[in-house]
Amino acid sequence: MKFDDFLQLEAGGWLDREVSGMYASGKYSSRGPALIPRMKTKHRIYYIILFSVVLLGLIATGMFQFWPHSIESTADWTLDKRSVHDAPLVRLPSSSPIPERGDLSCRMHTCFDVYRCGYNPKNRIKVYIYPLQRFVDELGVPISNTGLSREYNDLLSAISDSDFYTDDVTRACLFIPSTDVLNQNSLRIRETAQALAMLPRWDKGMNHLLFNMLPGGPPDYNTALDVPRDRALLAGGGFSTWTYRQGYDVSIPVYSPLSADVELPERQPGPRRYFILSSQTAIHREYRAELERLKEENGEALLLLDKCSNLSQGAASARKRCYKGQAYDYPQILQESSFCVVLRGARLGQAALSDVLQAGCVPVILADSYILPFSEVLDWKRASVVIPEEKLSEMYTILKSIPHRQVEEMQRQARWFWQAYFSSMKAIGLTTLQIINDRIYPYAARTYEQWNNPPVVKWSSVNSPLFLPLIPPRAPGFTAVVLTYDRVESLFRVITEISKVPSLAKLLVVWNNQNKSPPEGRKYLCVFSYMSGEVRSDPKWSLNM
Repeated sequence: MKFDDFLQLEAGGWLDREVSGMYASGKYSSRGPALIPRMKTKHRIYYIILFSVVLLGLIATGMFQFWPHSIESTADWTLDKRSVHDAPLVRLPSSSPIPERGDLSCRMHTCFDVYRCGYNPKNRIKVYIYPLQRFVDELGVPISNTGLSREYNDLLSAISDSDFYTDDVTRACLFIPSTDVLNQNSLRIRETAQALAMLPRWDKGMNHLLFNMLPGGPPDYNTALDVPRDRALLAGGGFSTWTYRQGYDVSIPVYSPLSADVELPERQPGPRRYFILSSQTAIHREYRAELERLKEENGEALLLLDKCSNLSQGAASARKRCYKGQAYDYPQILQESSFCVVLRGARLGQAALSDVLQAGCVPVILADSYILPFSEVLDWKRASVVIPEEKLSEMYTILKSIPHRQVEEMQRQARWFWQAYFSSMKAIGLTTLQIINDRIYPYAARTYEQWNNPPVVKWSSVNSPLFLPLIPPRAPGFTAVVLTYDRVESLFRVITEISKVPSLAKLLVVWNNQNKSPPEGRKYLCVFSYMSGEVRSDPKWSLNM
């Protein structure tokens, strides 16, 4: 720097000091008033810019931190934006650990850590979905033939859009793998188990939930997923009483692809063209022979359909059923019958059950030991008829004994069950999570009425306290026990008066005459016969419950 420049800088500095002193003392020089406004404008612009930058930063930070649902709605499980082909590749060493087969003794208090859920004001569990990954073995062969199915993608999308979801793994109470195990036929069992064991929070499967609809494979067709899974919960579509862990697993329906492809208009309950209809294909030949015999005995009241042999394989043939060369549209034909048969096939769980419910046809279920979907909360007596397989020959007689009004109520209830719990993968997934949520927060659980009563339709038989379920009520109330012998008129008067009490939870009538049957009627919840010193349920009244 030149000396002259240095002097100018020094003079400027000195001048600034002089001006400041003069301004403070109230004395102005000839140059002062011109310099001071110029300096104030220069610094004002600088500070305004700095303040604006800081303010914008604070606003942006606040929006990121406090904008409602901004964190939990960031995940997007749609195939259009998150393709399985774009997921990171994970290679499984052959020496990777394999989980245990599965503990049949698991219950919520032994194999589930409720303390991870903690207390929250909304009484709602938080569910974390693992990031999508492509698992391959050491040779680069995928562990699944199909990757991520459309159904599983729809399920994960519904959960990620729900209030259950969180992308903060530290807040999660329940963990769902992104590995698709809905259809066991598409999986490599050993490698899929190794992929599960590699999940960061696996911990012997604690608090992990797997969804499976088609378990087992030929020739045994086990009723639960064969993939070793340690202590993980299983939402399965084909449970039997031997594989279902009561109060731990969740029995779910087998989703029918026709639910999304075919729209059946709701039909009013009432008599229909056929009394009984069977539309399943590939059922056991002994069942087929018994159904044909019933057809011969009852004629046009029973329609027995089978696979169409004169149609080529494909989507068109899957939508058709035939009887003696005559083709019928499926599932539309189901709406023409009052009762529809649902028999066990190679697997216990059948997609036909969903089709029957959608049609508003009362399912007649003949599948011994089958755990019906969501039976933990749904009262299937209100929407279906369950008959032991050995009584298939008596099916027509059993169904004929059901009063017409009750059939109409069951048709209406069947359709509503499908709309609320079967109609989509979203409905199936969120119902499963709600059941688990009710176990963890029982004091805030949904009631029997909330699970089983349609929100709009109110029936007199449902509103009556005599039609309450045979389960302990969640709400406070008392049980009234009425002992009677032959005084039927007095009994009805007593029931009428007691039912007016607001705190009544259940009414139990004990019939003490062992030589005479209880009176006919549909107002009772349950009537017992006192015979030989033993209280037992009267089957006549069980049918009308």
